[in-house]
Amino acid sequence: MSADDPQSLAIARELTRELNLANSNQQQAQWAHEALAQVQVRVFKEHNDVVNSCQFFKKDMILTASNDQSVKIWGSDTGEVQKSFDGIHSVAVNEARLSNEDQTKFVSCGWDKIVKVTDIETAETLWSGSHEGVITCCKFSHNGKYVASGSDMDNRLQIWNAKTGEVIFNLKDYHASTITSILFSPEDDKVITTSMDRTTKFFDLKSCKNTIKLEGHINVVSDCSISGGERKFATTSWDKSIQIWDIATGMYRSRGPESLRGGHEGSVSCCDFTQDGLTLATGSYDNSIIIWDADNFVQKIRLQGHTGWVNDIVISEDQKWLLSCSSVRFIII
Repeated sequence: MSADDPQSLAIARELTRELNLANSNQQQAQWAHEALAQVQVRVFKEHNDVVNSCQFFKKDMILTASNDQSVKIWGSDTGEVQKSFDGIHSVAVNEARLSNEDQTKFVSCGWDKIVKVTDIETAETLWSGSHEGVITCCKFSHNGKYVASGSDMDNRLQIWNAKTGEVIFNLKDYHASTITSILFSPEDDKVITTSMDRTTKFFDLKSCKNTIKLEGHINVVSDCSISGGERKFATTSWDKSIQIWDIATGMYRSRGPESLRGGHEGSVSCCDFTQDGLTLATGSYDNSIIIWDADNFVQKIRLQGHTGWVNDIVISEDQKWLLSCSSVRFIII
């Protein structure tokens, strides 16, 4: 075929398009590890500001929220942004989390003091609500029935009907200071919050009251994670420690928590348990990630790669991948 042949030109254009797409994907999901490294590292760079939260879903997708006012959905294999919800909040988005029930919608919150639920397919806002203060955290319950959100200034915990946006519980000054993270227990019968007041609280949705209050950290409690069956519960803190509490048997009342110390040189910002509770991952403002043997309370591996604070960390369900995000716009998997 000649260079002027229409069929040849069409083939050439298609090959060029595929090559450009491949190069684009390589740029979006750059491999950042040494050739012989035991740990493979991919870096995603499409956000324009601090990335505050990250989450795996549908096995090959990732959800992130950023100070650039966007929530993005990525292909975890290619690093390509498949959908970007730009300007979903008027200022920084502090957190975005999927509904585990059907994974067709997500809840987000931000500095605009608004919590909203968005349909992924249509980008339609299904409902929105507000706090008096900046909303620092939000989560769906596992069964998709509830949304919980926490804030600063009014230190408020609000629990919403996830379908209608109706407020079910409105607890002003639930903590003595800013609520830093929020989590539903595995059975969705309790809402767990951490706070700058150095405490962690469990709000029982059946008795409608605070049933557990954990104290022990000497600085801000930044995050928490709970394993399947509530076998293990962990808290992280700006005091550079991680504490593991036996809440299943209640032994923490007499023995207190087990402390994981000496691993991080900076404030510990986030954590995530594997479902079986055998492994705990923690991220820190020292830019590092540590994987812990949670049964023996020892460090298994230390990961360096971020050049800024680690804001969030997630272990995949199959325990093959670790997802983290940072204050310098990178997502590392």
